[in-house]
Amino acid sequence: MRTSTAGRVGQYTALLAYLVFLAFPFLWLVSTAFKSPRELGSLHPTWIPRDPTLDNFRQAFDEQPLLRAAGNSLLAASAAAVIAVLIATPLAYVMARRRTRLAKAATGWVVVSQAFPLVLVIIPLFLVLKNLRLINSLAGLVLVYVVWALPFALWMLVGYVRAVPTELEEAAAVDGAGRLRTLVSVTAPLLAPGIVATALFAFITAWNEFFFALVLLKTSDKQTLPVVLTHFIGAEGVADLGPLAAAAFLATLPSLIIFAIIQRRITGGMLAGAVKS
Repeated sequence: MRTSTAGRVGQYTALLAYLVFLAFPFLWLVSTAFKSPRELGSLHPTWIPRDPTLDNFRQAFDEQPLLRAAGNSLLAASAAAVIAVLIATPLAYVMARRRTRLAKAATGWVVVSQAFPLVLVIIPLFLVLKNLRLINSLAGLVLVYVVWALPFALWMLVGYVRAVPTELEEAAAVDGAGRLRTLVSVTAPLLAPGIVATALFAFITAWNEFFFALVLLKTSDKQTLPVVLTHFIGAEGVADLGPLAAAAFLATLPSLIIFAIIQRRITGGMLAGAVKS
């Protein structure tokens, strides 16, 4: 009994330490965003700003086109997430249900593709998009994000599809439902949490992506939010810390809001409502 209690205390302590480790950068970012320039230069920094101010936010919007950049990021990330999920969902179903050599080869491709570093593919990718006249366009960036998100989306959705009992589909077939009706009425609702979670991760990955956007987007009117954030760093590497923290804080809000809205769907049981009435 004592060993069990000590183990639980150790687990909760480790979990608390991990949460503190994760929360520290964000809390420090929020604190910095509301500090005055004088307090930012203090040799004795504090967690809570002594004189909270919104000047950093005003300066950030005055110096850089944050709203336009956020709109570009939102458009690219949303389009990439939707397209990636629409392509990955039927492919994942086939890969999970058809245990053929082709399906196994596709699964191997999914694993291997995650090992390629970005630097290795950026030059041929740039040349391909140049020939397609998609350099410095959000359409080209969306295409890149879709291709980059597909392996991870497939990997996630294959696991969700395999977790759906085939007996449910067989029962629907016995009741007279065709393949399409079964997929739409039985399988798709059970996959909804997995589809939402996959779309969320694809969106966040595209929203936070920096390297592709930096290389492929040339003009300021097409740049995404992560690229614009680098403009707060001067030529000599000196950062305008207050406005940078304020802009970075605003850039993290969409991800936090999306998680807060759909967390129940992600954590909900996959087979909720699967019992036939």
